[in-house]
Amino acid sequence: MAEGQYLMGIDAGTGGVRVGIFDREGKALVFRGVEHETRFPRSGWAEQSPDDWWNGMVGAVKGALDESGVAPEEIAGISTDATTCTVVAMDSNDRVIRPALLWMDVRASEQAKKVEETGDPALKYNGYGPVSAEWMPSKVLWLKEKEPDTYNAAAHIVDCVDWMTFRLTGEWTASVNTAAFRGYYDRDAGGWPTSLYAALGIEDAIEKFPENVLDMGVAVGDLTKEAAEELGLPEGTPVAQGGGDAFVGALGLGMTEPGKMALITGSSHVIVGQAAEAHYGRGFFGSYTDGIIPGQYSVEGGQVSTGSIVAWFKNQFAADAVAQAKERGVDPYDILTEMAEKIPPGSDGLIVIDYFQGNRTPHTDPLARGAIWGLSLGHTPGHVFRAILEGICYGTEDIFRTMRRNGFRPGEAVVAGGPTKSELWMQMHADVSNIPVSFTRESESPVLGSAMLAGVGAGVFPDIQAAADSMVHTERTIEPNKEAHEAYQFYVDRYVETYPQMKESMHKMSRHEAASEKAPAGG
Repeated sequence: MAEGQYLMGIDAGTGGVRVGIFDREGKALVFRGVEHETRFPRSGWAEQSPDDWWNGMVGAVKGALDESGVAPEEIAGISTDATTCTVVAMDSNDRVIRPALLWMDVRASEQAKKVEETGDPALKYNGYGPVSAEWMPSKVLWLKEKEPDTYNAAAHIVDCVDWMTFRLTGEWTASVNTAAFRGYYDRDAGGWPTSLYAALGIEDAIEKFPENVLDMGVAVGDLTKEAAEELGLPEGTPVAQGGGDAFVGALGLGMTEPGKMALITGSSHVIVGQAAEAHYGRGFFGSYTDGIIPGQYSVEGGQVSTGSIVAWFKNQFAADAVAQAKERGVDPYDILTEMAEKIPPGSDGLIVIDYFQGNRTPHTDPLARGAIWGLSLGHTPGHVFRAILEGICYGTEDIFRTMRRNGFRPGEAVVAGGPTKSELWMQMHADVSNIPVSFTRESESPVLGSAMLAGVGAGVFPDIQAAADSMVHTERTIEPNKEAHEAYQFYVDRYVETYPQMKESMHKMSRHEAASEKAPAGG
């Protein structure tokens, strides 16, 4: 077992690299972040430089060590998490041969349709429905079709977290987390889905993926001399296999048991749950074999627009609330919340559909759009604000209902992110879905999750569950209100009914507006 008293987690997010140092009880000593740039060469494209990730990591690690006062030799182990699916191509000399395709890059939309058209059994992971342009086969196929020279020169095609692990240890490994969640890797079915990749004409891509697919928290190797010198850490520091940021963040929330859910909130909602058995069905992603905890299965859902809709309303339609907040010296959301608290569940018949930027699950429909209906002359800004919060909660419950119909029953939801500051909103989630909503001490769950994996890889903890028992601490739980839950069910049903009735009109409008944007201005 490593003797150092502290563990280091490294989180490579979309906007930058963030490093945290924790003690063995999960108490954070310091966080340090370094931003990096995202480039958008064309509409729908998003690229980053792996060199920027590394430089950010070096700066953040050194900064965290300096600020904390922790001696480098006191770091027992390190691990990483990163955005996924962010694809890096390397040549036979381990050099990056093109900018990385960031997770949000959707240039491979045509290739995603080809993946869907294969009808391969591996597509159970996306509910046998539409395939995302973000996922690994879509992006790999784009490289082969659109940049064949890059594809042919690539000896290694890896996700961001695996590139980072390689830079730290010199070892090529793949995280089972990103391989399963974004590459259709399934240990129950023998590993990589060769029939899917062969149907796409990219069967040789499997040879470009790391052969060694490891569980999160497994010791990969030791920090190399070169990496140690750059980072300011001792050579030989243990490095553990990491994974995708949202999923490592779920570990940082203590999501280690079947039935438990992680609800990671922000501008969008990411929903991840654990199951003892595999559940497959249209409308959610998974169940991913061993994707987070060995021997368990993970299910996934998500809402594209959540907190972003709340901010949209505040910025565009709440000038009076903003002015009042300035006079009282409080946050505008405090004023809006006071208004919403006076409104009964259901907002007096007002329904908001949260598909402002499309729907991720259960419909996986990029052409879907938001809607507000049931308006009357008696509705106020407080009604609309409350209806927005409720509509987001209805969307989460729609995902939960879809999972329940396919055998997975969500239990307790552990929540992280900015929206957790709203007691009203969190109580709504508990009431609408009739599940307890819990909050942990440490809100920086991806960094904490990486530190937990570092502890497992360094031998500080025997497994992820033990790391969670020691490092994750629940501070409080909101219990659902039975009467409110019963009142909400009528409105959830109306929310669910809206999309099938509006789908064709939404699609026509989205296509019309897209065509209008491309057309030259007349006059």
